[in-house]
Amino acid sequence: MSRTLKRTLRRWLYIGHRWIGIVTCLFFAMWFISGVVMMYVAFPGLSNKERLAALPDIQWEKVALSPDDAMKKASVTRYPRDLRLSMLADEPVYRMTGWDGSRQAISAADGRAITDVSEQQALAIAQYHPASKTPELDDIVDRDQWSVTARYDPLRPLYLIGLGDSAGTKVYVSSRSGEIVLDTNRNERVWNWLGSIPHWIYPTVLRKDGPSWRLVVLWISGICLITGATGIWVGILRVRLKRRYASGSITPYRGWMAWHHVAGLIAGIFVLTWMFSGWLSLNPGDYFASRNTPHAVLQRYAGHEAPTIATRLPAPQNAAVEARFVWLDGSPMMIVASRDGTQRLLDVTSGQLMALPQDRLWTAATKLLPHARLTERSIVADYDSYWYAHHHDRELPVLRAAFDDDAKTWFHISPVTGDILGRIDTGHRTYRWLFNALHSFDFRLLLMYRPAWDIVVWLLSILGTIVSVSGVVVGWRYLRR
Repeated sequence: MSRTLKRTLRRWLYIGHRWIGIVTCLFFAMWFISGVVMMYVAFPGLSNKERLAALPDIQWEKVALSPDDAMKKASVTRYPRDLRLSMLADEPVYRMTGWDGSRQAISAADGRAITDVSEQQALAIAQYHPASKTPELDDIVDRDQWSVTARYDPLRPLYLIGLGDSAGTKVYVSSRSGEIVLDTNRNERVWNWLGSIPHWIYPTVLRKDGPSWRLVVLWISGICLITGATGIWVGILRVRLKRRYASGSITPYRGWMAWHHVAGLIAGIFVLTWMFSGWLSLNPGDYFASRNTPHAVLQRYAGHEAPTIATRLPAPQNAAVEARFVWLDGSPMMIVASRDGTQRLLDVTSGQLMALPQDRLWTAATKLLPHARLTERSIVADYDSYWYAHHHDRELPVLRAAFDDDAKTWFHISPVTGDILGRIDTGHRTYRWLFNALHSFDFRLLLMYRPAWDIVVWLLSILGTIVSVSGVVVGWRYLRR
């Protein structure tokens, strides 16, 4: 390559990085600052523990229909993906989720289908929330900033009810099923405007169209990824570690530009890997398969497909807010949950407590993948690199069933309830390192000593912010000239 061509390419490299960087540094600064907020304030949601805490005790004496009767009323032709009993205010209700995602609610008192919930019912439902003081209807929303995602589509429109507590808690109650599907408080709502919303580029007008939002973020993060790569290249070309510049410095720049150059050299790799992992989180090209366990796998594990489980419903001796009806390797079971999230396994015919021997679970696990062999049976008693808690709770201990299929699939199984808690394969384990490790720094050693994780992420975020803010200042001054 001729010297002239090299100079020309280098010149265009500098020009390209300068002009693209003027805009992209604004995004970089936004992402680093909002990322620090997200370390401590998550986007509003409703965990299973929070959902259970907002349910009243089941009034077993009002239950007139058996689970089999409810499935007949719902006209289901095979056992649903999920079948559970809970209260809708003061009425017991069976809730079913089909394999296609459809939902049905059947009154356990008289068998009628519940398709519409009134404002008065919604207020009665909200009063059982632990934060409820003086619940009042604020609005009926189809989609707002906190309920924008498609997961709420089968439940819309939603009653937005303020609970009247000091934290400013609001709950969203489905007008179709009567379920509390989301709660937020004032702290979450305020901080998320500085955290998740700018970080994910999450305004309602854009996010309500999932494919368009994904495309916009892919392009923005992709362009920023190019900016980061060219910035490292330019930084290396301009630094002098041995033959210093006339001023004795390793950089030819002064002021904000010197900060941008030196901080970029120190934090450049982090910025680049952080951008790459963020871009990868959108699964470009749909390279990484879904983590959801396929229907056929769950069906084999259950060992039962007909819409039957119990012709009568026993009343448990202890209070419960929810009862789930499940099959495991051809055997019916009832799992009841308390308001504190504790789950107990009961015999579906007698209502007595029952144990779940591990041998039985391993036998059922062998049927998950019929064309593969179960090669490893292990008990995960402590968190490791693939089963760990960070910003959410995870059950311990769990069983890990490893297979010798082409994807080297693992299943994590609850020894208490027999639930399949997760499925990961080679692709998901790769994604765990390319996204979770690079983007969230979910390294086991850092998570074991949590202050270490905070310190590392804070320091790197500060360096990234210096790179970004200095780039914004330099770009603004350049535009003014």
